[in-house]
Amino acid sequence: MPVRSRSQMWFQGINMLFFLIISIVMVIPLIYVLSVSLTSDSDIVQYGYSLVPKHITSTAYTYLMKTPKQIINAYAITIIVTVLGTALSLILTTTVAYVMTRRDYRYHRITTFYIFFTMIFNGGLVPTYMVVTKILHLQDTLFALFLPYGVSAWFAMLMRGFLMSMPFEVIESAKIDGASELRIFTTIIVPLSKPALATVGLFYALAYWNDWWLAMLYISNDNLVPLQYLLQSIMANLEHLTSHVQAGLNINLDQIPGESARMAIAVLAIGPMMFVFPFFQKYIVRGLTLGAVKG
Repeated sequence: MPVRSRSQMWFQGINMLFFLIISIVMVIPLIYVLSVSLTSDSDIVQYGYSLVPKHITSTAYTYLMKTPKQIINAYAITIIVTVLGTALSLILTTTVAYVMTRRDYRYHRITTFYIFFTMIFNGGLVPTYMVVTKILHLQDTLFALFLPYGVSAWFAMLMRGFLMSMPFEVIESAKIDGASELRIFTTIIVPLSKPALATVGLFYALAYWNDWWLAMLYISNDNLVPLQYLLQSIMANLEHLTSHVQAGLNINLDQIPGESARMAIAVLAIGPMMFVFPFFQKYIVRGLTLGAVKG
């Protein structure tokens, strides 16, 4: 084992201290959110925000869980949409990006321009709504929650940059050996693209998990409401009740949590993704770096 000099030891120590401080700065807001969600509104008014609650209470979570069946159903819908949407988006994004990188494909430049053009201009909300509801008839179906986000032009270009970093000679060698296009894609391209697939897949999953916009536009069936839209609706109801409290009506503040419920909603919304993120974290920097090698 090589002996490190004093300057190297100092540098390593300062480096570790710097990242320790950054980690603490990142973690403290999360602790605040959890702490406030376990604090009553009266304590928040009296003592303000604190990392450790004066009196721990589950009033906010009890209020949100008054209809547990609805919460569980919303979680199930969100998980299904996230899994199906992420899988579909990865398939479509990877295949589109692969086509754009094939130099032997006659229209690869036109395809690249077409995808890039949609990053600058799009049809707008009204045409999109008409296509989804009047042409595809997806309103009040599970498909309305992920098909409109099927392909992101930005992620397609990112994946294209990653695939272009691969030597084209690998594909040529496989073709000489008699491999079909499907076999080249599934046995060569996809396995070599795992860092980029993990990175793009995580971003897609976050987008599907946090989306409430599509549900607001296309879903009126209560059994198909995803988690984020349900929590957003609960938050709107809480704000309405809080406005009545501020108007001087005789309502117990602790029975209708306001600020603590907001934080509890944040915990319920981001909790599962916080456990998923560490499994993909090691791929993110590598995927983005490799994707930026070539444009």
